[in-house]
Amino acid sequence: MKENTKIHLATDHAGFKLKEAIKEHLDEAGFTVVDHGAGSLNTEDDYPDFIHAAARAVSEDADSVGIIFGHSGQGEAMVANRYPYVRAAVYYGYEPKIITLSRQHNDANVLSIGAGFVSEVDAVAVINSWLETDFPAETRHQRRIEKIDDNFYAK
Repeated sequence: MKENTKIHLATDHAGFKLKEAIKEHLDEAGFTVVDHGAGSLNTEDDYPDFIHAAARAVSEDADSVGIIFGHSGQGEAMVANRYPYVRAAVYYGYEPKIITLSRQHNDANVLSIGAGFVSEVDAVAVINSWLETDFPAETRHQRRIEKIDDNFYAK
C-alpha cells in the first residue's frame, strides 16, 4: 500500500496501549492515520462504540484500510464485517503468513489484532507485512470477493 494510504484505527481499553504504539509507528512511516478511539484508557468502555466508526469509514472509502484492536480481536472483526465492502481478518499470533494470505486471497481491508496475544514487536512486523502485501486480483479471488459483496445485498 502506498505511504499516503489512509489507515483508520480503533480499539477499546484492551488494545489501547498497542493502538497508541502502532499509531506512532504508522505516523513515522508516513501513513495518514485517523484515530477513531478510544482516546484514553477507560476500562469501562465498549469496543463496538469505536469499531463501528472505523469500519464505517473503510466501508465508505475503498482506498482506505483499518487496523482495529481488542483483547482477542474476534468481536472487533465481527463488528467490522457487518459493513459493506469490509473484509476483516483476525490475527492473534502464531502464524504471520495468515495475514499475507488475507491480503492475497481475500483483499482484507481491515486487520483485527488480538492485543492480548500479540507483542508490540510482533504487531509491528505483521502490520508492516500486511500493508506491504498487495491483492493481485487473480480472477478466482476477485470472483469470490464479488460473491461476498453480492450476498451482502441479497437480503
